[in-house]
Amino acid sequence: MRELSLHINDIVQNSIDADATIIKIFVKEDIEKDNLVIKVEDNGKGIPKEKLDVITDPFETSRTTRRVGLGLSLLEAATQRCEGSLIIKSIRNVKTEVVATFRYNHIDRAPLGNMIDTILSIILSLKENSDLIYEHHYNNKMFTFDTREIKSIIGNQVSINQIEIMNWIKEYIEEGFSNLMEV
Repeated sequence: MRELSLHINDIVQNSIDADATIIKIFVKEDIEKDNLVIKVEDNGKGIPKEKLDVITDPFETSRTTRRVGLGLSLLEAATQRCEGSLIIKSIRNVKTEVVATFRYNHIDRAPLGNMIDTILSIILSLKENSDLIYEHHYNNKMFTFDTREIKSIIGNQVSINQIEIMNWIKEYIEEGFSNLMEV
């Protein structure tokens, strides 16, 4: 995948398929320490212990539509190309955590990509009873976004997926990223 945001989207789709009700995305860009950390955590079904050892094997998948699952194996290869690592931990029916680390300035590290569109895409993919918490650190600054906060403001009568709400969310996230990245 050409952008790390595509890997994030892929992992989150796994979380949604695992019936997670809370999905957390954590991105930490620490340029001074030459470190990029991406963590996705959920409270879904989890991964059986026997599958954890082979989860990054491209021919290991729980899908029935096709017999190849490249997402985690491609992410693992991307981390290894950049002197990083991929760690996957899971406790059945409690939580799953996927942590990818990269050397930030490594010549082979893919760009983070368009996180704004990725977040919006994820929100539209969420099941009605699911929520997304996004936290992004850039050096010493932080931006957070939580769908639970939006839902508490708009109430139960309005869907978070309505175009007016999504437009507002997009503007909010754009402003948050702008503040995060300004010098």
